[in-house]
Amino acid sequence: MRGTILSRNLQFMNEQDSALVAALHRGDPYACDEMVKQFSSRIYNVALRLTGHPNEAEEVLQETFIKACRGADAFEGRSSLGTWLHRIAINNSLMRLRRRQAPSISLDTATGYDDGEAEPYQLHDWYWEPESLALTDELHQIMDAAVETLPERLRSAFVLRDLEGLSTKEAAEVLDIS
Repeated sequence: MRGTILSRNLQFMNEQDSALVAALHRGDPYACDEMVKQFSSRIYNVALRLTGHPNEAEEVLQETFIKACRGADAFEGRSSLGTWLHRIAINNSLMRLRRRQAPSISLDTATGYDDGEAEPYQLHDWYWEPESLALTDELHQIMDAAVETLPERLRSAFVLRDLEGLSTKEAAEVLDIS
């Protein structure tokens, strides 16, 4: 039955995703590697924006792909492969946030690093001018601080829709909301 559902749903995916899903279901040893190559940067970005910590984002990334590769048979193709991976990553990130019980930061407090914490690791595009890069870094710090104050459900929706560029429909699918 599951094979019938999957084959019916594969026709609605793009050719590359449907071939990859079929390979995952066949147990192709290279399929997981290919999935990691295709989706790791997007999944890492979502995890980083939700957890706020590069090390935790890397752990979420690993957990996501381990769960996806081990649970590939559970994927029925009712959404895109990317949507399914985003859902796993968001669930993993939210579980980490709940365990950590991250304190909320008021929007009224300074966004500097007065408490002695190290500056967060930032990935930079070295093609930008230094002035533009400095302004962008400052904006990212302010945005990250503001995003961390949002409740988990709103944070997930905001990250997917406004920071990762998913459409409203795709973000709703990932979050399993209407």
